[in-house]
Formats: sequence, structure tokens, C-alpha cells
Amino acid sequence: MASVYYIGDEATACGYRLAGAETRVPGPAETAEVFRRAVQDGADLVLLSAEVAGELGVALDEALAGSQPLVAVVPDVLGRHQAPDVAREVRLALGIES
Repeated sequence: MASVYYIGDEATACGYRLAGAETRVPGPAETAEVFRRAVQDGADLVLLSAEVAGELGVALDEALAGSQPLVAVVPDVLGRHQAPDVAREVRLALGIES
């Protein structure tokens, strides 16, 4: 069975916990350590709220470029922080959209 982790706010974590994911709600300046522990625990998929993803900086870019574990940025349940629109970013990079 795949090991899924959610790292982010408490309200969204409740939903993921009900779906069977391991959840972590990091305190200030704990996000990088919590993410590192999820990877060390053998997570197959790590879901990061858009809010905490911004705290990872370069580590987020490296995690998204890697193949293990899969990492995705998701919006929070309250809609305060939206995940990046990757499709739009690709269209902009290709010059399809301005």
C-alpha cells in the first residue's frame, strides 16, 4: 500500500487524515524538518499545502524535480492559498499565452 503524507494546515489535514494519509502540521520554521522526516519514513507521495510549500524554497524545487517521493502542492481547504497553475505556467513558457 502506498504511503501518503500531507504537510500543511490543521483543517485540511483532518480531511486527508480521514482518507488514510499521515498528516503533519508543522510549527514555525519546522516545515523543512517535517518534510525531511516524511521522505526518510519512505513516503511514496507527499502533499504540501501551498502555504508550507513556500517555506521550503530551493528544497521544494529539488523535490518537485525528483522522482521519489512524488511531491505535489495542493490548495488548502479554506481557499486561503491556491496551488500554482502549472498548466498556465507551461503555456506562458511556450509562448502560447501572454
